[in-house]
Amino acid sequence: MGLMAAQWIIEGETEYDMFAWDMARFDTWVTKDFTKARVADQYRHRFAIHFPHEERSAGRPARTRPIYERQKEMGAIFGLNAGWEHPLWFADSPGAADTNGFARQNWWGPVGAECRMLREHAGIIDISNFAKYRCKGPGASDWLNAVFANNMPKAVGRSCLTPLISKRGGIAGDFTVTRVAEDEFRIIGSGMAERYHKRFFNEVPLPEGTIFESQTEAMCGFNVAGPKSRELLQRLTNTSLATEDFPFMRSQMIQIAGTDVLALRVSFTGDLGWELHCATEDQPRLYEALLEAGRDLGAGPVGSRALMSLRVEKGYGSWSREYSPEYWPHEVGLERLCKMDKEFLNKQAALDVMAKTPRETLVILHLDEADVTASHADATGGEPIFRDGEGIGRVTSGAYGYSVGKSLALGFVKDAAPGDAVDVMVLGRPHKATILHEPPFDASGAILRA
Repeated sequence: MGLMAAQWIIEGETEYDMFAWDMARFDTWVTKDFTKARVADQYRHRFAIHFPHEERSAGRPARTRPIYERQKEMGAIFGLNAGWEHPLWFADSPGAADTNGFARQNWWGPVGAECRMLREHAGIIDISNFAKYRCKGPGASDWLNAVFANNMPKAVGRSCLTPLISKRGGIAGDFTVTRVAEDEFRIIGSGMAERYHKRFFNEVPLPEGTIFESQTEAMCGFNVAGPKSRELLQRLTNTSLATEDFPFMRSQMIQIAGTDVLALRVSFTGDLGWELHCATEDQPRLYEALLEAGRDLGAGPVGSRALMSLRVEKGYGSWSREYSPEYWPHEVGLERLCKMDKEFLNKQAALDVMAKTPRETLVILHLDEADVTASHADATGGEPIFRDGEGIGRVTSGAYGYSVGKSLALGFVKDAAPGDAVDVMVLGRPHKATILHEPPFDASGAILRA
């Protein structure tokens, strides 16, 4: 810790990802009562065994959205993310709670039902805990291009994915940037890293007459995804959602059930879908309309644990797991989004690390079904990866892929390639695994772009 503090003071950034110790993971929502409750809870559990996916209730709720009580009535079990209460999964009736353990728990079956519902019909995911920003003014495009590594969209209605580069050339963040007007952009990123990311944003002076502001509290969002998502949404809007009128990675300001929304043709599920961002006060009306429109289509609410499974099926990385300042752009497949023909924050650091051979490679693994069945456990993150008895990497995310029938993991390996057989140490026992050549769900992106 002393070394990390010295590096931070002298070099501006630590060698390792220290976010778990960083005060930036808290913000103004932290009250004295919350702090006291969490400190007392931490002391009480100081020597307790802690489990994957464990949620602690002390000090909660700290921040809630307008539909919080409605979601509770629907059987939502909540987790904590940047202070926000957000649904992890939905039980059949209110009052259910997580069980904790190292093997599959009481939520494993219901989460599978949510995943299958979305992949076969459609799902409605509350994504309000993402961080949302607005940049507006004559210098908006120039400022965003100076901050982010990718080129900002030039045409209104276009979106892009872009990395934010750290001082040492790693991945400080990943964002979706959408141009909604000639002089206005909307930016979406990790909710729990909002205060952390402000450090980077503040390093680039805003041009005169240009503003950059958080809209995380002012706006809410839903992701409606699945093969029937277009049919569901088309019932609620006069805007054509046909592919030729609303292609992938495009956006429009439209009305859904009489509610003004920014609609983005993207989905972290890897499926056909839209993100809908509305004013916070409009969240209840929009939610009820989506639920009602999807009822006879077999659609319903989906929580964040299902979203984890769905994005792992697609091989999508997530900030603080696959993307962090420790990892270089070409180690996580984001090098093509770093445009070296322009200037951007920490560009030289990116050039320096990308000139080097990747130390490790991000891969997706399929764990042997017999081993998983015997342990009744999937990888969750942090498990070592071995080949021929030698450690070659570690898991960063793991989940059961319900719609593809495979226990999956994302992780970093060195000197290994697709097709290689390895062992993943789940609960201290070797589970045979194979490095896959491609994600098991929609590797070509045909469904995503349908």
